[in-house]
Formats: sequence, C-alpha cells, structure tokens
Amino acid sequence: MSNPLVQAFFVGRAVAEVINERVEVALTDALSELGKFDAEAREQLRQFTDEVIARANRAAEAAQTGTTTGTTPTGSGSGDLQADIDELRAEIALLRTEVQKYRTSSK
Repeated sequence: MSNPLVQAFFVGRAVAEVINERVEVALTDALSELGKFDAEAREQLRQFTDEVIARANRAAEAAQTGTTTGTTPTGSGSGDLQADIDELRAEIALLRTEVQKYRTSSK
C-alpha cells in the first residue's frame, strides 16, 4: 500500500464499517430497552388494574354484607324468617330479664 489514495480509501471503508457496527449495536440496545420498558409498564398497569378491581370487589362485598347484616340483626343470614323472629324474641326476653334485674337492684 504505497499509494496514499488507496490507503485512505481502505481507512475510510474501515471507519464506515466500525461506525455502522456501533450504530447497529446502539440501535439494538435502545430497541431492547424500549421493549423491556414497554413490557414492565404493561405489567405494572395490569397489576394496578388487578389491585383496583380486587379492592372494588372487597368494598362491594363489604357493602353487601353490611346491608345483609342490617336486615338480619342476628347475623344468621339463614334466610329463614321464622328462625330470625324466634331469635329476636329470645333476645328481647333476655333484655327484659336484664332490665328487671337492674330495676330490682336499684330500688
């Protein structure tokens, strides 16, 4: 390679090849990071959505059980109306007994 023009050509060609390889590696790394970021963002969004839905379901269940226990004070939830009435009568009788004991002890 005694001719400087031929040497400059090969040096220029080698520089272009090295630059091309480095750009290719940088672009591949950037696209890889972008794909990883996208996958992580989707996973976090999915987890967030699952947590929101789970909390909403728990709140709805709590509200439902709150109204259910509001309609059946004994908390039996059996659906048997006569049994609920009997339990309420028993509680009323117990309360009357306690009130009578209190009244007699305070005299």
